Order: sequence, then structure tokens, then C-alpha cells
Amino acid sequence: MENKLFSKLLIIAAVFLQCSAAYSQQNTQKPNVIYIYADDLGYAETGPYGQKKIKTPNLDKMARQGMKFTDHYSGTPVCAPARAMLMTGKHGGHSYIRGNFELGGFPDSTERGQMPLKAGTLTVARLMQRAGYKTALVGKWGLGMNATEGSPLKQGFDYYYGLLDQKQAHSFYPTHLWENEKWDTLGNTFINVHKQLDSAKATDKDFDYYKGKVYAPEKMTEKALAFIDSNKENPFFLYLPYPLPHVSLQAPDQDVKEYIGKFKERPYYGQQGYAANKYPYSTYAAMITFLDKQVGLIMKRLKDLGLDENTIIMFSSDNGTTFNGGVNAKFFNSVDGLKGLKMDVYEGGIREPFLARWPGKIKPGSTTNLVSAQYDLLATMAELTGQKLEDTDGLSFLPTLTGKDDQQKKHEYLYFEYPEKGGQLAIRMGDWKGVRVNVKKDPQSPWQLFNLKTDRSESRDQAANHPELIQQFNEIVKKEHRDSHVKAWNFL
Repeated sequence: MENKLFSKLLIIAAVFLQCSAAYSQQNTQKPNVIYIYADDLGYAETGPYGQKKIKTPNLDKMARQGMKFTDHYSGTPVCAPARAMLMTGKHGGHSYIRGNFELGGFPDSTERGQMPLKAGTLTVARLMQRAGYKTALVGKWGLGMNATEGSPLKQGFDYYYGLLDQKQAHSFYPTHLWENEKWDTLGNTFINVHKQLDSAKATDKDFDYYKGKVYAPEKMTEKALAFIDSNKENPFFLYLPYPLPHVSLQAPDQDVKEYIGKFKERPYYGQQGYAANKYPYSTYAAMITFLDKQVGLIMKRLKDLGLDENTIIMFSSDNGTTFNGGVNAKFFNSVDGLKGLKMDVYEGGIREPFLARWPGKIKPGSTTNLVSAQYDLLATMAELTGQKLEDTDGLSFLPTLTGKDDQQKKHEYLYFEYPEKGGQLAIRMGDWKGVRVNVKKDPQSPWQLFNLKTDRSESRDQAANHPELIQQFNEIVKKEHRDSHVKAWNFL
């Protein structure tokens, strides 16, 4: 009897070990992926990229333990289209969404979001679903409201929580967020963040009008952690587009207090749009540090759950630093001497921070100058999960992440087409960068040409010396541009 029992126990143990090995192998083959996306965060507003005034210890740690990209680009220099290009692997000449096409208004009663992604779009989320991943979006979407074809649930996400409409994201204390098509009341009263104050009469109570009870990014982290907890035993893809540090200037008092007294600053009364703030520099710094703290919370939870070594974490931003709302890019050296800000195709508007961490696979403390773009993410995830893509403008940067530089395919050029702010074009080809501005007004607007190796600030136009490059750029535009379904976006 004892021998039979012992034999059964051996069989059970063997089956258990076999299942455990299979599960471990599956986990090894399918690493979790978390992509954290900041909003209007400048190239040099974090420690890894040289920031001196704002504390980002968790991103500093991420860089020490992973890889920093020096030449990584957004698809375009403004919110919605940058997110569309990230999700769909298309550049500005092919993307379905190329500008901020706003619908509705700011009050809750008129919330309608932005132009939705069309049905059937291949997004990074849908690609990951096909590979057996659970997928979640937590944060700011901007690619379609609930009950439209652009809803995250119809674009490859199993779960979503956050802000669907970019205009509602102008307040960090909104009345509600959305969770799988349902309204989640936060207990905040509606704040008209675009109401200006009279600088001659403003009191502390007037500034307090722009404060609320529940800070939206805090709720987002709560939901992100819950998603990680509930999917710890199967592969997951978590897209975390935090609305930070996009204005309005709003942060919890305790976080702002960490900076008050460190800067010479004057109150901001809303004269450049968005919420007035008594301590604008301190609040802006606090918003970035708060974002950094969320990165730390995510990393800690992964470690606590034993998922740390089987999870790739990536961090970037949709475009360069903003020029309004009380933000002072010069004071913080936000773009490290690069030319331009948000809404510019100069380097300050489109070159972005990009960090990637994957213990055991990505070399700690490494740096790459691979010229890459956010629309490479789709191709990267396809290679990671063993899927083939037939129609993408991106190239996988997985070989660079894993130290296989000899296998890394490189872009012949990066193409940027942006229909707003007068109509702009940019092409990066090796060290050369071509830029055209005000193309809507002047169809013959000349190319400016810069050598980024010797002139990263794009201050010396060399177009007159290289007509052969200008000819190449014109040919590239003819090859890469396709007319959009939106008439206002066709400026070529």
C-alpha cells in the first residue's frame, strides 16, 4: 500500500515539475512589456538626460540598470498623432491621424474626444493580443471616445482606465475617468482650468480653486498595479500613457512642498492658458518627480511579485516641452540646447528620452545612438513575439536592446510630416537633418539643412552647400507622402 502511495506521489511530483518547467519556459519566451509614456516631457527633463533641478531617482535607476537611447524620435510633435503613430507603426506621411482633430468641448456634457482610430487598425495592443498577451491601457488615450470605433476595447485592449479625451486631461482633478466604457466618478468638482486670475487681486483662496481631492495620475497607478497583480501568472502588455507633465500645473501639495523655496519664481495667473498657480516652477518640477515616483511604484511591484527579470519596461514621451501654461523650458534647460519645443519638427519638438530595462537581457548602464522612432515599437513587439508584419514604417530595435548590434537593421532615413503650425516637414538621414516650415503658406518653402553631428542646435543652415541632399529630400517626400482623408492635413 505504501509503495503504491509513494509511486502516486512520484507521478504527481513529476507532473508538477513538468508543468512548472513548461510554465517557466512560457514565461521566458513571453516577457511582460510595460510602456510608460510621458506627456510633453522634454528631452532633458530627467536625470539620465542631464536634468539638474528636477529629481528623478527612479528613472536614474532605470537608466543605470538598462539602456538609454540618445537619438530616439516621436513620430510627430503633438499629442494625438504621436500616440497614433506609436500604436500603429506609421510615420506622418502614412498615419491615419496626423493632427489634433478635436471633437466636442471642455465641459463634461460636451466631452467627445478626438478623431477615433478606424475600425480594424493593427495596433501594438492587438498585435500583443494575437501573441496571447493580456493587454491594458491605463492613462490618456486621445484616439477615440467610448462607444466609437476608437474605443480602446475596440483597438486591442482587454482593459482600460483613464482619460479618453485630451481636453479632459487639461485638469489633473477631473470629475471622472473612464473604466471599460463606464464613467468612474472621482469626487472632484468641475474646474475651469482656463479661467485666468487678476494678478492685482489674486489670493491664496483663488489659487486653491484649481486644486481637487483625487489626483488622476494616482488613480491610474492604482489601476495599473491592480492589472499587474491580476495578470502575474500570464504574459501582459501594459501601456501607461500618464498625462504628466502636460499643463495644467497641478500636483498634490505635499509634492509641491518638496520644491518650494528652491527656485526664484513668481505666481502664474493663467495669462498663457491653463490653470493659475502660485508656485509654477515648483509645481512643474513636482509633476515630473511625481511621474518618476509612479515609475518607482511599478518597478517595486514587479520585484515584489517576482516578475522583475521577465518584464521589459520602456519609458518615453510623446513630444517636446510645451511653450505655454506657465512652463519655462529655458529655466529648466528642458531640451538641452536643442532647437524648438512642442509643435516644432526641430529637434526640441521631436527628439525624445527613451529608456529600456530588461534584467539579464539589456546591458546595465548602456547607451545607444541608434537613430530610431516610436513608430518602431510595433515592429519591435512583432519580433519579440515571433510575428510578421507586412505594412509598417518601423524597424525592430530588439537587436539593439539585446546587444546584437550586428543584426540591427537601420533606417535609411526618418520621415516627419506635420500639418499644424503652418505645415512642416523634416527628414533625418544619417547625421543630416532637413526641415521645411510654413509650407501651407508657401508651397515653395525652402529646405533648411543641418548637420546634427556638428550642429545639434540646428543653428547653421547648410542647404546652399548641398543641393544633392535637397534633391534627395524632395524625392523622399514624393515617396513617403500619401494624401490624408482629412483635407486640412493635406498641405503638400
